[in-house]
Amino acid sequence: MTTAVRTRERPAARRSRRKRTLVAYSFLAPNFLGFAIFTLVPVLLAVALSFFEWNGGDISRIRFVGFDNYANIFNASKVSEKGIEYFFNRVDLGIALKNTVFYTVVTVPLTIVCALALAILLNKVRGAVVLRAVFFFPYVASMVAICVCWSFMLMKNGPINQMLMALGVNYNKSWTADSTMAIWSIILVSVWRNMGYYMVIYLAALQGVPRELLEAATVDGAGRWKQFIHVILPQLRPTTFFVSVMMVISCFKIYDVVAIMTDGGPGRATKMLVTYIYDEAFAKIRYGQASAIAMILLIIVLAVTVIQFRSEKKFSAD
Repeated sequence: MTTAVRTRERPAARRSRRKRTLVAYSFLAPNFLGFAIFTLVPVLLAVALSFFEWNGGDISRIRFVGFDNYANIFNASKVSEKGIEYFFNRVDLGIALKNTVFYTVVTVPLTIVCALALAILLNKVRGAVVLRAVFFFPYVASMVAICVCWSFMLMKNGPINQMLMALGVNYNKSWTADSTMAIWSIILVSVWRNMGYYMVIYLAALQGVPRELLEAATVDGAGRWKQFIHVILPQLRPTTFFVSVMMVISCFKIYDVVAIMTDGGPGRATKMLVTYIYDEAFAKIRYGQASAIAMILLIIVLAVTVIQFRSEKKFSAD
């Protein structure tokens, strides 16, 4: 009789388990469908389109060109003749890549330092909730409004130059119109906007630092600076790794600030990889070349991310 009861219960248990599985998949399905339709399929189409020449219009005009789009982007014939310096100073891809790497190399550490400093200052301080909201607000504010306000402040006779003149620095040019300072204006706005968001992440990580470690360091005679260097920073290493990975990816995709403030100018001083893709696709109507540049950007971001993960893994093992 017991065997018969178990036999009857097993199909019921299987049906119940199948029902729970279907319910779980039903919650996951919208996200997977959205990813497939709006991310996976466009990426696959971009990969395919990078090997074709298409200037829009009738789809029957698409022509297979193989790797010609990549050769044209790299300007392979002239680069092989004149050298790598020609690539980074004359070729659009080289200039965009150089500007993007410079922007990333400067913006990432500056943002991390500012975010961590703010998090330490606002950690367990009176009135910190209000200050946290103030510093976090730029991240959720309208990017257009932010860029317009900063463009005004960075004008020739704007508040920033007025403050510099008060400090004895004579600079009477608009930052966004100067080929040297334009990219620094982009960096300034990016750091100011993003440091509040990463400050919140660091605040959460600081509150997870074991109090016992700090108390033990205090008993051993370590001051606040030594506690920060030898206790807090090592505990924040996973957070710093996460922040750096996310920021590098975000910096390589920079577009909105550049498009609003400088539009890649003056000249090509702030031409980034994504603005280069946009110009090729929608200004010059060369979708094949734009897709090829997008693939190059994808490979660069993947390579940098893999290097970061391997470096972190090696550092943790040591």
